[in-house]
Amino acid sequence: MAHIDYNYICTLIGNLSGVPIRLYNGEELVFYHSLAVLPKDPLTAYADEVLKIDAHIGYFITPTFHYYGVVSDATHKIVIGPTIQAESNERDLRELALRCDVPHEETEAFLSGMKSIIHMPLDSIMQMLCALNYIMNGETLSLGEITIYDSEQQDLRAQLREEQAAIDMTVDNETRYETEKVHNTLAIEQTIMNFVRRGDTAALLEWTKSAPAVRGGVIASNQLRQLKNTFIVTATLVARAAIRGGMDVNDALALSDSYIRKCELMNSEARITNLQFRMVMDYTERVEKLHVGKNDSKFVLDIANFVQHNIAKPITTEDIAAAMYMSRSRLSTRFKEETGENLSDYIMREKIEEAKHLLTYTDKPISAISAYLCFSSQSHFTRQFKHFTGRTPGDYRDRIRT
Repeated sequence: MAHIDYNYICTLIGNLSGVPIRLYNGEELVFYHSLAVLPKDPLTAYADEVLKIDAHIGYFITPTFHYYGVVSDATHKIVIGPTIQAESNERDLRELALRCDVPHEETEAFLSGMKSIIHMPLDSIMQMLCALNYIMNGETLSLGEITIYDSEQQDLRAQLREEQAAIDMTVDNETRYETEKVHNTLAIEQTIMNFVRRGDTAALLEWTKSAPAVRGGVIASNQLRQLKNTFIVTATLVARAAIRGGMDVNDALALSDSYIRKCELMNSEARITNLQFRMVMDYTERVEKLHVGKNDSKFVLDIANFVQHNIAKPITTEDIAAAMYMSRSRLSTRFKEETGENLSDYIMREKIEEAKHLLTYTDKPISAISAYLCFSSQSHFTRQFKHFTGRTPGDYRDRIRT
């Protein structure tokens, strides 16, 4: 094709979409444009995964359901994103700031910039990529022609189809009909929902080691659609179980919507199954974090939800009292009566639990984790961490990884 002014094209797309866009020449970033003012590029957290995509058109979805679109030719790669279809959770954005090494004093500016990025469905991003791909590679592709598999998933899909074909060839119609009439989903469903409602992650993990095979009804004409429909039903059930377990209604339903959207974008049966397990575990873990005592009242659950929403902010009993329209003294007294724990100790314990998670699953320096959780200083963080765990943050990280 004729000479392409990549910078001009990226600027037009960035202005039209309101989504950050980047141009790479090989592995070198040569152009960046964003209407959103961001102290640090959010792609930093996922650059390795996104830049590995070498197909002409591809996409990447982050664990918090933001997505990036990628279009490549022989020498250039354009990356547009992140965007998301619905409103981002502030806690997710704060954790993204941590993963991007945003300085603590610039976190609020980063959150403001992320919130100003235009929301749009992935299909809209893919349409833009189709247009860019035509300019860069001369290909006229439609959304229906863009299917992204990795080789491992293709092999697994073929294997499953071969196994199913073998079964179809050896099972007579009468036996198949009788088998399809047998359902064991109700007992399994009730078992899983109880784990979610109680926030019992340990029991859920133990149960999965010997979980029975599910024999469900036929709710679609093909296996992929069957899995997606089953996923949607499961998402609905676990969201309601989590609500009964004390999870905030809006949080539970928004999370369900996000998981369903991610599932609908998948074309691999194995990946959908893995995502379904992750979803059930995610809800169970979130409910578990809310449980302070054995018989949590709505009062205690409201406090737990407030703390989880604001874990990356300074939290005081005055803040919670104002949110719950109670006096500070009444709030503290009632919390102690119902849980046997001082409210200030509970807040600190939850921050330490979050710190343990970050020390285990990220490589962020202790100073960054301390700042993210809004401790007054790293030494204060270290003292509190040792008080609750018996170890310093550094000792904890070293021991958990050996």
